[in-house]
Amino acid sequence: MMIPTEPIGSIPRPPALVAALAAALRDPAGQPRLASLIDEAVRATIADFEATGSPVISDGEQAKVENFWSYPVYGAPNTAPDGFRIPLPNGHGQRMPRLVRGPFRYQRYADDYLRAARRHATQPVKQAVISPSALALMYPVEGLPGYPREQFLDDLVREHETELRRCLEAGAHKVQIDFAEAHLAMQLDPGGALLASFIDLNNLALGRFSPEERALIGVHMSATGWSERQSDMARGSMAGYAELIPAVLELRAGNFYLALAGSSEPERILRAVREHARADQRIFVGVTDPHDPRIETPELVRDRILRAAEYIDPERLGTTDDAGFAPFFDDASISRATAFAKIRARVEGTRLASAILETACLESAAAGGAA
Repeated sequence: MMIPTEPIGSIPRPPALVAALAAALRDPAGQPRLASLIDEAVRATIADFEATGSPVISDGEQAKVENFWSYPVYGAPNTAPDGFRIPLPNGHGQRMPRLVRGPFRYQRYADDYLRAARRHATQPVKQAVISPSALALMYPVEGLPGYPREQFLDDLVREHETELRRCLEAGAHKVQIDFAEAHLAMQLDPGGALLASFIDLNNLALGRFSPEERALIGVHMSATGWSERQSDMARGSMAGYAELIPAVLELRAGNFYLALAGSSEPERILRAVREHARADQRIFVGVTDPHDPRIETPELVRDRILRAAEYIDPERLGTTDDAGFAPFFDDASISRATAFAKIRARVEGTRLASAILETACLESAAAGGAA
């Protein structure tokens, strides 16, 4: 296809795995079958993913205990469970671990998930990782004796760089950095200083990679509005998203995965991309909305892509989903069947749009040659 298409990552876990993960969180030593359940869920998820015709797949994040945010430090002995509260709808907030002493170290790198997935896959596998700025929220505001924030940030950036390199070396099609806290930063600090500090921190790590390596690294910014009230989520999930685009495009990554399908003002987002994206950045626009249980038709996906192509050069355009379908292990807002149906619509709609754009490109070239 002329236009590449990739998933964001997460897929709802099978009920048996959800129950086992919940039990493991209560008693980490009491789930001897957890590893086999995870392996079976990864195998089944990859088989279902490949059945959609998707040219790039993921493992559905089946093995990420708890959530996409704090998986690298799950079980770290120098943390406490009462850290920064991640506000979620209807009061179901989750807390990040709080660092209680140094040094900061990952307990697991995401290449472990990638290597396990590639054992089952016949298609290229994409790997999602969490951003340094998200994990920076683990460090307490009051500081830690003998472990200053500057040292923590040095260790954090080094660990993130290590994870990215390990995923690239393990053969990831792309490594996607989840930057969900961009929207949260503006809610906490409307002046923008917190967002700017997040961008700077993430660029410290990205700056350690060559242009060729950064072409394989991307950033996903979801449109999630962080609130514990569902009404606020409904009103604010996309609010201010277009205003975040200029700052986020300052990140030194080669690919950006942006939410568009669920937006009431997609043209504002597309205009911001047209005005601020660099020539070396590929923009993957969201064409399916995981928060909407209705399954998009391939024709609707096609039309969303053609609209995006009016603002973004098709040679720099890609398609994706607005977000993952289950970023937290017990997400049940959408079924696995619906998630895969939406992915299938994305793939088919991208194929339809690619055919139209390829024909238009050939006709334009022929007209130019005749002139």
